[in-house]
Amino acid sequence: MKAFRRLLLRGGFSGLAISVLACLGVPAAAKVAQVSDQGFVVRHLVEVPVDVDEAWDTLLKPAGWWDSDHTWSGDAANLSIDPRAGGCFCEILPNPVSPNAAPRGSVEHMRVVYIERPRVLRMVGALGPLQADAVNGTLTIQLKAADGGKRTQVLLEYVVGGYARAPYPKLASAVDGMLGEQVEHLAARLGGAFAAAFPLPEQAEQPQAQPRIPAEVLPLAEEPPKADEKKIIGR
Repeated sequence: MKAFRRLLLRGGFSGLAISVLACLGVPAAAKVAQVSDQGFVVRHLVEVPVDVDEAWDTLLKPAGWWDSDHTWSGDAANLSIDPRAGGCFCEILPNPVSPNAAPRGSVEHMRVVYIERPRVLRMVGALGPLQADAVNGTLTIQLKAADGGKRTQVLLEYVVGGYARAPYPKLASAVDGMLGEQVEHLAARLGGAFAAAFPLPEQAEQPQAQPRIPAEVLPLAEEPPKADEKKIIGR
């Protein structure tokens, strides 16, 4: 996130910015569902061995599972979500000289636009250095009971569009990796294991290769990809 902060202060993306994004150490993944010159869609799915209420309560406390390396302050303990429409997924920037002094600032990562316990959390906002461009992002996290209520499926979808100074095909894999890392941490916090999230179009005829997301779990209707749609393969 220190690299993200430097990019933001420069005011945008460049060839160097793309190189930095590629070297953030996020896990390789092939989970970009759609990508084009207008934007991209990232999806991740995980199943955890807790009921939806426990999963929901943990989800709303990002300080306990978000990676500190992907914060502006360097400490996930400074993160919080105000669980109401208009509420902020925010971060406090403490005073580095005296932690007990007034914070030096704060960051709004996203804003809650839809929340329904314990089923759906939807927030809007451009994460990380995407803040510096005219980019819009919608993050939907949906919970669904499984195995008679003993387990929970957690589906994350991030839809990004708008004007960006770097090409979306290159940004998509970096954002996918960063969000995949957060889903891994959430799953580990809840005692589950991270799974490959969503098959790419070229894998659709090989259902054994990656687990499918059941249609009833998806928060949005899925459209088949266009024949000329660009695709990203994980690094």
